Amino acid sequence: MAAPLVVWDPGMLRYRWSDSHPMNPLRLELTMALAGELGVLDGLVPVSPVPADDAILRTVHTAEYIEAVRAASAPGLPPYRGDDDPHGLGTADDPVFAGMHDAAALIAGGSVRAARAIAAGEVTRAVNIAGGMHHAMPDRASGFCVYNDPALAIAALLDAGVERVAYVDVDVHHGDGVQAAFWDDPRVLTVSLHESPRTLFPGTGRPTEIGGPAAAGTAVNVALPAGTGDAGWLRAFHAVVPGVLQAFRPQVLVTQHGADAHAEDPLANLRLTVDGQRAAQLALRELADRLTDGRWLAVGGGGYAVVRVVPRTWTHLIAVVADRDVDPDTPLPAGFRRRASVHVRDDGTPGAGLPLTMSDGAVPDLRPWDGHGDTALDTAVLATRKAVLPLWGLDPFDPRD
Repeated sequence: MAAPLVVWDPGMLRYRWSDSHPMNPLRLELTMALAGELGVLDGLVPVSPVPADDAILRTVHTAEYIEAVRAASAPGLPPYRGDDDPHGLGTADDPVFAGMHDAAALIAGGSVRAARAIAAGEVTRAVNIAGGMHHAMPDRASGFCVYNDPALAIAALLDAGVERVAYVDVDVHHGDGVQAAFWDDPRVLTVSLHESPRTLFPGTGRPTEIGGPAAAGTAVNVALPAGTGDAGWLRAFHAVVPGVLQAFRPQVLVTQHGADAHAEDPLANLRLTVDGQRAAQLALRELADRLTDGRWLAVGGGGYAVVRVVPRTWTHLIAVVADRDVDPDTPLPAGFRRRASVHVRDDGTPGAGLPLTMSDGAVPDLRPWDGHGDTALDTAVLATRKAVLPLWGLDPFDPRD
């Protein structure tokens, strides 16, 4: 396989809301350091993208919104405006900061660059860990996201002639912005596995959200009960994702890998381990190889245990994309430990030290869904299957579908 395109530019570290904001770009810096020390990046030359220009941004966002972001990016403006700004700028989640437009456009440009490289046949796979800003809407910022780079990447694939794109989002939060961008577009399948909207932002992502009139069945939502761990999460994934992807027959797979479904994440309530997240990455790679001839773009997303969790999860992601899988028992390199140890206080897990290895010591257990709804998790799986599978000619009660 040809080497993947790894998107990276230190300028992406300037996407920083404030010193106290949970989305700390330290997570990106430490991921690239860990991947480098483990040899995952050996022989790979990270590609520095150009920022997305207004023409690219307008494929998803309104001109008025882009201008509002640009105006809010001037130095010296107060970061907070209250919660009633029409474009969602200056809120507690999305305070304004100097250079915001440029930093967000650079991240967006990275995902678009990767998408275009895949569409042109330059590479088969690509990864942009700084991407995954899936909450941004056409005319407003939301959930720490300014420009919706996954949606912009999908739009670039469609513009390049790709006929069917599947998007799978494994962030703990619903991928609402990407779903909204392609709600009534039958060329795009959006699948999101997330904590139930009853207990977590953004309050959307119910099984009954299935797409618009022209695209019924192309929005797929698995709303998982709070407390779901590796076994339940993987059970839900395999009960829904392979079947709908195979029915849709995508030509390119785009995946969002927010690390915030981890048990240590301070902003959510699922209980995955790094090992469970790695199992999801491996499953998505297998689906890309089987269904899209390997054409796969992976982006980052949420993740607020910025020292203990995100660097390990996303180093595994880069390695899986590059077919350089890292043994979970691999010790954290001494250099990385020295670099990261001074930042442990910045993590979302007070009092915890650094982990010793690339594993949490878990062995993810997959017990395939058996067609019943005996638990809260299985009830959630069945609700999604009943809402969507018949639209693809599949039997929601048959575990083989």
